[in-house]
Amino acid sequence: MFFIIGNGTFDTTLNASGFPVNGDCGNCFVKLSTSAGLKLADYFTPFNTVAESNADTDFGSGGGILMLDVTDSGGNTRHLAVGAGKDSLIYVVDRDAMGKFNATTDQIYQEISGQLGGGVFSMPAFFNNTVYYGAVGDALKAFPVTAARLAAVPSSQSTHHFGYPGTTPSVSANGTTNGIVWAIENSGAVLYAFDANDLTKELYDSNQAANNRDHFSGNKFITPIVVNGKVYVGTATSVAVFGLLP
Repeated sequence: MFFIIGNGTFDTTLNASGFPVNGDCGNCFVKLSTSAGLKLADYFTPFNTVAESNADTDFGSGGGILMLDVTDSGGNTRHLAVGAGKDSLIYVVDRDAMGKFNATTDQIYQEISGQLGGGVFSMPAFFNNTVYYGAVGDALKAFPVTAARLAAVPSSQSTHHFGYPGTTPSVSANGTTNGIVWAIENSGAVLYAFDANDLTKELYDSNQAANNRDHFSGNKFITPIVVNGKVYVGTATSVAVFGLLP
């Protein structure tokens, strides 16, 4: 079981196995074993984890995802997870050796800085070896995965920038073709659809139709869900359903 913990106490004194001596693991990307009850099996936390928690800039504000298995340049299969939060850094961890804590440097599989324009309060999406992120006040961005590493800069990004709390994208596709990335703008409550191969290509948004036909009421932290050719959007009081016109 993998998840990211928000800001909180972290014991910078470690035991012989590299775990927090008192079991306090705030602001950590954690791996729990379930084989004999829940037990901390591995973790990663940044070198400045205490400062991040004290300043409320923890990376636990955003959710993590497990990526499908990928192969590195040496032909090795990698089991990776990715997450980001208020510090606007993208953390890629090796699920088999997450890195734990080092007071001077991040012992991590990959870390990308300077590419997210704001904090992350959402989940990324993973499709066709590409990770999609929608940070606060930032464009929706695509980071391709090549040889088991995320691109250091996005391959494409939307022209629209998403206000607080950013956007949690979801993807619909026919296998690996006809990919569409769906995203909600909280401010004004707008559903967007982008070409998964090129986020500069907007395919649809719910402000396009005349007479407010496709408008819906807004809510924070909405993730669009696509099932059987329809897009479902949760609002504050209902579920809005989008589909092809008859």
